[in-house]
Amino acid sequence: MTPFTFTALLFGLSLGAGALGAVLGIGGGLLLVPLLTLGFGVDIRFAVGASIVSVIATSSGAAAAYVRDRLANLRVAMFLEVGTAAGALTGALLATSLHGRWLFLLFGAVLAWSALAMLRRLGGGVEEPPAPDALADRLGLHGSYYDVAEQCEVPYRVTGTRAGLALMYVAGTVSGMLGIGAGALKVPALDLAMRLPVKVSTATSNFMIGVTAAASAGVYFARGDINPFIAGPVCAGATVGAMAGTRLLGRLHSRTVRALFVGVLLWVAIQMLRKGW
Repeated sequence: MTPFTFTALLFGLSLGAGALGAVLGIGGGLLLVPLLTLGFGVDIRFAVGASIVSVIATSSGAAAAYVRDRLANLRVAMFLEVGTAAGALTGALLATSLHGRWLFLLFGAVLAWSALAMLRRLGGGVEEPPAPDALADRLGLHGSYYDVAEQCEVPYRVTGTRAGLALMYVAGTVSGMLGIGAGALKVPALDLAMRLPVKVSTATSNFMIGVTAAASAGVYFARGDINPFIAGPVCAGATVGAMAGTRLLGRLHSRTVRALFVGVLLWVAIQMLRKGW
């Protein structure tokens, strides 16, 4: 394979990964790491380094549109970034002590858990109203957004703020170790623990993953794990794809977004667990 062909293929695959990542709030790193390692034979540490840079670019491309459309909850995002940024630094420092095989297995296990947790919400039905949360009331975390697909304003109340903050530290640690922005954990945490609508969860996750990735990117750069020949086309493709993905999210129904999220997670989890095993 010539360098030009390699670069063009990376750009094209990253384009699709960025678009899907923007819709699902996972930043594209969830797909890029297995694509680079399984499809191109790239060492997982270089794949993680390229992914962590692309996550920053993807978040920057998608966040502006989601903030403009009031899908991203900025108050929730900034409150939870305290936990994710601290976790990202922890994870980046721990990554050097784990063998590549264990990174594959950990990656697969995290994704499988996320998929099963989201799958339970696909059944629909009438849900109980969220429990009162004094901290959420004090910080003014509640909000609303206009759902283009449903043609109505959707108000929501936030709950489980302390549990959400703890889960975000775990998500940040996973992000720092695996280079995925940890949207695979953030979206379920926002959706299940804090009871945000799934569109708000994905949009808020997109806003947060860039900050989380930036907290650990310096560690990867200092270690020499970021290869410009790989990270360059990946970053460019993911950014363009993310900008296209933001236009799609508002037109999709919430159930479709959740089903798509579960399907992608299950497929990638199986592939990564097989590779690690």
